[in-house]
Amino acid sequence: MAKLVTIFGGSGFVGRHIARRMAKAGWRVRVAVRRPNEAIFVKPYGAVGQVVPIMANVRDDESVRRAMHGADAVVSCVSVPVQHGKQTFNLIQHHGTARIGRIAAEEGIGRVVHISAIGADANSRSLYAETKAQGEAALLEAVPGAMILRPSIMFGPGDGFFNMFGSMARVSPVIPIFGANSKFQPVYVDDVAAAAVKGVTGEAQGGIYELGGPEIMTFRELIQLVLQITQRRRLILPLPYWVGSAMGGALNIAQMLTFGLFKNRIITPDQVILLREDNVANPDMPGLKDLGIEPVSMDAVLEDYLWPYRPSGQYAEIKDSARGLKVQE
Repeated sequence: MAKLVTIFGGSGFVGRHIARRMAKAGWRVRVAVRRPNEAIFVKPYGAVGQVVPIMANVRDDESVRRAMHGADAVVSCVSVPVQHGKQTFNLIQHHGTARIGRIAAEEGIGRVVHISAIGADANSRSLYAETKAQGEAALLEAVPGAMILRPSIMFGPGDGFFNMFGSMARVSPVIPIFGANSKFQPVYVDDVAAAAVKGVTGEAQGGIYELGGPEIMTFRELIQLVLQITQRRRLILPLPYWVGSAMGGALNIAQMLTFGLFKNRIITPDQVILLREDNVANPDMPGLKDLGIEPVSMDAVLEDYLWPYRPSGQYAEIKDSARGLKVQE
């Protein structure tokens, strides 16, 4: 019988790419999510019955154990970009990851891959970064041979970074940013998935890997790239960090007062703290090239999914080429 992998958060941005690759490699795939009915789209990634969404909540021991039972490998992609309700950094990124590691060890599962993030630091003033590091430590304590992948911001169809700024450029004449000179090393989401698959299949050894793409750019340069691709002329407005902290605090209060009906996906004080630091892979740590993966550049991918934000959408290139035509008399 084909081997089985359980992917926690397997319907998310990076999880779905890992699920697709694992199915293509012939593995049976359990996509463990809180709402399986919203993850039905993963079923066609493989043959009938090969990819199955199941219910699991990383805050609950029993559901995590059921999701892992009989699995040959486990991948943890569960993370929360912002906190709301019971989905807190501490409960998900620290204790949820620790729970996955502990139960994997109890079930005798030796191959565990965890998607973390560059900047994970137990001493960080950012709770996001702190809990990422705490989750890593707890996982490695339970499964010393686990693979930890720390990507920079990930790009690809459906990403939450480039799509957000493309959407903003479509409606706003001004793009406010915090940390304009902070550096990023965007990495293609499918390259991260390819790295995870190597950990699951045993092609790569465990340990911590920091993953970045071939380009290192400042925040301002990334926004300029988005504007170039979307053919928009907008004012990029760098703002001081204290403005971002105040704005994020106000938006968090609005989220609390509306009991979560409004979710702050714009900016939080914690994200402002993260923007003070560069988000670049440490060259002294193993990365994509050590895994035999040639990183894909942004130029090869961004235009394929940012074109809807252009003034003429899918007809932009046709209109551009038509400008060079001479009218025949």
